Amino acid sequence: MSETLYSSGDPIADSTAPAGPIADRWTTRKFEARLVNPANKRKKKIIIIGTGLAGGAAGATLGEQGYHVIQFCFQDSPRRAHSIAAQGGINAAKNYRNDGDSVHRLFYDTVKGGDYRSRESNVHRLAEISTQIIDQCVAQGVPFAREYGGLLDNRSFGGTQVSRTFYARGQTGQQLLLGAYQALLRQVDTGTVELHARHEMLDLIVADGVARGVVVRDLISGEIKSYTADAVVLASGGYSNVYFLSTNAMGSNVTASWRAHKHGAYFANPCFTQIHPTCIPVSGEHQSKLTLMSESLRNDGRVWVPERVGDQRAPGDIPEDERDYYLERIYPAFGNLVPRDIASRAAKNVCDEGRGVGPGGLGVYLDFADAIARLGLDAVEAKYGNLFTMYERITGEDPYERPMRIYPAVHYTMGGLWVDYDLRSTIPGLFVIGEANFSDHGANRLGASALMQGLADGYFVLPTTIGDYLASGLAGEVPDVAVAEAEHRVTSMIDRLLSINGDRTVDSFHRELGHIMWEYCGMERTEEGLRKALDLIPALRAEFWERVTVPGSGADLNQSLERAGRVADFLELAELMVIDALHRTESAGGHFRAESRTEDGEARRDDQNFSYVAAWEWTGAGEPPTLHREALNFEYVHPATRSYK
Repeated sequence: MSETLYSSGDPIADSTAPAGPIADRWTTRKFEARLVNPANKRKKKIIIIGTGLAGGAAGATLGEQGYHVIQFCFQDSPRRAHSIAAQGGINAAKNYRNDGDSVHRLFYDTVKGGDYRSRESNVHRLAEISTQIIDQCVAQGVPFAREYGGLLDNRSFGGTQVSRTFYARGQTGQQLLLGAYQALLRQVDTGTVELHARHEMLDLIVADGVARGVVVRDLISGEIKSYTADAVVLASGGYSNVYFLSTNAMGSNVTASWRAHKHGAYFANPCFTQIHPTCIPVSGEHQSKLTLMSESLRNDGRVWVPERVGDQRAPGDIPEDERDYYLERIYPAFGNLVPRDIASRAAKNVCDEGRGVGPGGLGVYLDFADAIARLGLDAVEAKYGNLFTMYERITGEDPYERPMRIYPAVHYTMGGLWVDYDLRSTIPGLFVIGEANFSDHGANRLGASALMQGLADGYFVLPTTIGDYLASGLAGEVPDVAVAEAEHRVTSMIDRLLSINGDRTVDSFHRELGHIMWEYCGMERTEEGLRKALDLIPALRAEFWERVTVPGSGADLNQSLERAGRVADFLELAELMVIDALHRTESAGGHFRAESRTEDGEARRDDQNFSYVAAWEWTGAGEPPTLHREALNFEYVHPATRSYK
């Protein structure tokens, strides 16, 4: 790839990761971290953007520690954060089943599942903390499912051969979020947390190179406000909505991260996008989002397609010997529980062969007939009933009587702002947690690990590492000029959007961008397609700034204006995602380059040339970004061909 699309900068390193035996590193870091005197904590202000699992847990914990927390979310309540949609479960190495699980096995599975593109130190810390998370949530009253003897029940998820996923029926994310929400509201009641709902961060206040605050817009009144603090934490989630159709909540966006990126926060591995294999297929042009059916369903549901190309018979009319349970056939060791990237590509392959089911042939069956015969309908309903009800309400088909139809869809972004072991970005004073950072999942996230990372960062990691930063006593008064400049940037952009008065809606641009991204930077990528996307995206962005129409004003509730700002950021991020995908000529996890595959069609990594984190630096509008490489070192899980056969 020609470097005219980007330039190479100095290597970057994670200077805060401790050395020594991996099992001791987090303990070492916690001991070495400086502490803030309890009497001084109340004098320290911390701004948190986002109230999902990572942000909610962080706000609750930092408030409990005595810091003065100022927290924002654009929803009308923290309870409506997108974390609520993570239904299936949360991983923890408790080994209640005595089936061979351990912290080291969870660590190993996660590094391998991420296709060896994550840091060992971070992943081992995540595995260690997983056990604490479950204890914390149980103490908060999260109603995890239990076995007859009283122990918490668990089940399997993709990419593992043990049962380590704890769950609350099909509502795990919702129940965990309620736990964090209650803990956060307790701090609001005590006065340690100021909570501002319906406010959106639109810029970062940076003074002398240090993050010192944010500019937000009150989404009800339109008022522009500034808040300053000693540190800023972004917990604003992922950016899957760059594809327009995704399983993310409609409001999920990249604005907070992208505006920070423009101030010097490096953006890491932006092309690592997870395609989830278990979503309800697209049904038409009317849709604005997709619905995820939990990966937990693959515990008992069997995935299949007709053996014969073009077989249009109803599923009940296709006999067993004319069905292809392709995951069980190709991957006998893991069967239907192969990781998400593997299952997604396998579904695409059988549909490309003409054996897909449903409208357009873009679907495969997820069949519970065997599970119902084996376990009984009541047992299946007890485990998955609410998911079955949701499926029936959306499709009008009864999954107890007829197999579900599923197809891969964009679900999660492993990329995000670069952070070190302490979760600090490349801007001093700016911390990034949860899905908003890149740190723990490599090129592919294992199921039930998103909730684990969000709560690990929020409840346990950030409250330790941010104290070390605040103990330095670096912060002083924020210069008025820094605040005024940030406010000016925000108002200028709003004025510009409102003044265009074009003839195309914001959604029409977003939909077109999503089509480009799915077509050329989606489940399978080629050099030719990515280069075409690099022709289309800048042209679409230029057209956006000439033809978009944003009715109304900035002085009141204006959802078109909200969406316009977010789509403007998506249009810039999309180009960086494509450049990242183009430069990485290997296949790794969710990033599948058609030119880099094995003889049997599996992803082919290139460890010699791409065993690094790609951290991109913003160099200005229309300017080629700068690539900084962070080398990945593996002392405990040595890279090998990832096989689930």
